[in-house]
Amino acid sequence: MTAPPATGADLTSWRVDISDPELDPRWAANYDQENRWDQDDEFYLALAAERPGCRVVDLGCGTGRLTIALATAGHPVVGVDPNPAFLAIAAGKGGSERVAWVRGTSRDLPSGAFDLALMTSHVAQVFITDWEWVEVLGDMRRALAPGGVLAFESRHPAYRAWERWADAWDGVRREVLADGTVVDMYTTTTFVDDVFTADSASVLSDGTEDHRPVEQALAPGTTWSRARWSYRFRSPELIRRSLEEAGFRVERMLGGWQGEPLGQGDEIVVVASR
Repeated sequence: MTAPPATGADLTSWRVDISDPELDPRWAANYDQENRWDQDDEFYLALAAERPGCRVVDLGCGTGRLTIALATAGHPVVGVDPNPAFLAIAAGKGGSERVAWVRGTSRDLPSGAFDLALMTSHVAQVFITDWEWVEVLGDMRRALAPGGVLAFESRHPAYRAWERWADAWDGVRREVLADGTVVDMYTTTTFVDDVFTADSASVLSDGTEDHRPVEQALAPGTTWSRARWSYRFRSPELIRRSLEEAGFRVERMLGGWQGEPLGQGDEIVVVASR
C-alpha cells in the first residue's frame, strides 16, 4: 500500500493497492447483499438438528449467516475465517455473542473438539492443489471427535459453471456496493486443468466518473485493487477417493439441496463420517 502524497503534491497519481479486495470492508459489506439465506443454509441447519447440541465448527464462516443460526438453534459453534473484514461484520450481528469467532484456518482447529464440521458456500473449491486439499481434510478429521461428521458442497464439473461465469464476468462492468460505493471492474477468466481463475482490476469511487482499470490514471479519492480468485472443480469420484484416503466414510453424495441424486443437480453435496 502506498502512502498518501505530501500536502500540495499531485493527487491524481496516488493509488492504494489492495492485493485481496475482500479484505476491504466495503467489499465485505457487499457479501451479505449478494449472498442471502438459501436452501444450502437450510440443509446444513437441518443436518445439525439431527444431532441436538452437537459441537459445530464452520470453516470459512464468512460474515456468519449460517454460523449465528446454528448457535441460535442451541449448538456450541466456532466460526473460523481468515478474513478479518468478514469476521468484523459477523461479530456485529445479533446473536454473534453466542459464537466463538476465530481468525484462522483449518490448521488452527483443536483436535477432537467437534461433532460436526462444515465447509459451506463452496469453500471446498478454494483449495486448489492436491496437497492443500489433503491438508484441509486431514485437519478436519483431526478436529472431529470419533464418529463426527464432515459436510460440504462442491460444484459438479459436468455442469460447466465456469462457462457461465466467463460470460458474466469477462470484460468491463460496473457494480454498486451496499454503501453506494461504485466499482468499475475489468475481469479476465481462464479455465485450465480443472481450475477456474478470474483476474480483476477494480476502482472504487463515488461513480461520478467512469474508470477503466489498468488503462487510465485514477482521479483523486479513488481506490485501486487487483485480485485473483481460483476455484478447483473435482469430480465426485475424486472427492470420494480423497475422503476415503483421509480416513472418512462417505455417507451421502447428493446432487442438490432437496436430496436430488448425484448427477441430477449441479452440486456435489457431501456428508462423510470420521
